[in-house]
Amino acid sequence: MPQFVVHTIPGSPCARAVLATLVEKSAAFCVSGLTPGMHKREPHLSRHPFGRIPVLEHDAFMLYETQAIVRYLDRILPAPALTPSDAKAAARMDQIMGICDCYLFQGVNSVIGFQRIVGPRLLGLTPDEAAIADAVPKAHAVFAELARLLGDKPYLASHELTLADLMVAPHLDFLAQTPEWAVLTKDRPNLVTWLTRMNARKSLEATSWERVAEMARAA
Repeated sequence: MPQFVVHTIPGSPCARAVLATLVEKSAAFCVSGLTPGMHKREPHLSRHPFGRIPVLEHDAFMLYETQAIVRYLDRILPAPALTPSDAKAAARMDQIMGICDCYLFQGVNSVIGFQRIVGPRLLGLTPDEAAIADAVPKAHAVFAELARLLGDKPYLASHELTLADLMVAPHLDFLAQTPEWAVLTKDRPNLVTWLTRMNARKSLEATSWERVAEMARAA
């Protein structure tokens, strides 16, 4: 039986960060699939009182919030290490993870990704072009800072893969499926190269929306 259970709606970028971390750690896991709306009622509210996803179940231990989950996994599954030993690189990783949660997801992917992908695909909604247009300036600010922090390094926080890469990549991969991607990356080719590098990793290949949906059906 898998050691870890991830409760999520297939397609969630936040859950993909957790699943990709588990793949990087070569850990056995399964996906407990939810459909839209299930995360707002029981039994999921007993796992996550704020009705969000994902939730990690490890034996009798329940944990929510993506940053908390991936940090927990990196502590209990130490190889390969996904947190830099250098204090400055670790701080940069922490900073980028904060950017991911507070700015890349909130107000950018939560708007553009939802309006372009989640709403139409899962809920049959028509994109709200005004909402998308309002989110684009914030998206430019986020992309500019991520491109600056990346620079010419292979990974965001250091020269090795960290939790920051695994958190940011699913969100950028989501946005890469929208018309806004070309505009947001026009003068930031390093982000395109980085995302290509990330998508070539087994952990990202194994956790695409379609693959996670298959896992949920098989559970």
